[in-house]
Amino acid sequence: MSWRMVDEGWGRRAAEFAALLEPSSVREYLVVHRRLGITEGDRLLDMACGAGLAIELAGLQGAVCSGIDASHRLVEVARLRNPECDIRVGDMAESGFDDDSFDLVTSFRGIWGTTPAALAEVSRVLRPGGQVALTFWGDMAATPGGRLFAPFRLATEQQVAHQSEMVALKHPGAAERFLADAGLEPGELFRVPFVLEFADAEHYARALSSSGPAYEAIQTAGEEAFHAACLEAARPFERAGVPIRAEISLWGIIGRAPK
Repeated sequence: MSWRMVDEGWGRRAAEFAALLEPSSVREYLVVHRRLGITEGDRLLDMACGAGLAIELAGLQGAVCSGIDASHRLVEVARLRNPECDIRVGDMAESGFDDDSFDLVTSFRGIWGTTPAALAEVSRVLRPGGQVALTFWGDMAATPGGRLFAPFRLATEQQVAHQSEMVALKHPGAAERFLADAGLEPGELFRVPFVLEFADAEHYARALSSSGPAYEAIQTAGEEAFHAACLEAARPFERAGVPIRAEISLWGIIGRAPK
């Protein structure tokens, strides 16, 4: 699939994604930034930067940030949040940034096992000794909040199979091999906190529907069926007086460019 098609799924409800779904990623962003040890003046590139919240948080820690994403509508939000940053619309496998131009590269569930060309681009733009941090989903069947992603399975069988291929980095040794094949020195895996939290089932359904996998499911089953599936998935998490809250299995790995 061409990177130019990503905006159809992820960009059609960019404002809702930014305001309703992306805040669930704040814990993930903060933990990864801390592990990278961001310091004042670090040059950081966020690949598949989406609506730019991770860039904003890294900037608050003193990093000089850039970003790239395939969705022009998400990039509009990212630029709104980060008006002084170089945030581009484009293919993360051909970013256009200079060789050895970044101290740090991050990609929060944006570089998948199916996108080795993007990791090769990371290797190109990282300075010698620079670090890259990737996060990726763990085993959804074994995590309490995994069932909140169940509505995605309304997509076609082929699309669901492709979703499984994309998260193949969760398999033992896969992430380490992925980095090594790109000429990067892999570190150890670490758990990343990730929590979905919404005021109620309707807010959850509206937030989830702003994602790319939801677009595929809605195209196949329709808006009403997707909404009904969301309400059903949320039911076990509903408790009077408290938000819907569920932990999701997420992993991270940090690699380093050889000096």
